Amino acid sequence: MARYQETTQTETLHLPSTITSKSVAATELRPWGAFTVLEEGRGYKIKRIEVKPGHRLSLQMHHHRSEHWIVVSGTARVTCGEREVLLSNNESTYVPQCTSHRLENPGVIPLVLIEVQNGEYLGEDDIIRYQDDYARTKD
Repeated sequence: MARYQETTQTETLHLPSTITSKSVAATELRPWGAFTVLEEGRGYKIKRIEVKPGHRLSLQMHHHRSEHWIVVSGTARVTCGEREVLLSNNESTYVPQCTSHRLENPGVIPLVLIEVQNGEYLGEDDIIRYQDDYARTKD
């Protein structure tokens, strides 16, 4: 009877610094709900955002990033520039850099969405608020 020997070779894949990412999973509470940073890397950040029923984020703009929003559950009322649209489960929208926008939950269940930010600078201080229900100056 022949003997079979299995060998396993493990290779380490080294990614360039422009591709490497870090998993963050830090949740921050806000008056309108909460967000969790799921992953962040050079030029992008992925968040899970939950908006309480009847609440909305500030009407705002970012100089250094664009955002993609994908609705996981609930209903989103999105204002983007002069356009307003209602989105539900598995629908998405794009918010270009330097465009005023607002996210709102007009429904009766929590709104959950995934936000993908792209840009050279993704700090929370890149927010210009035009109107805020909670009288904040920074998010």
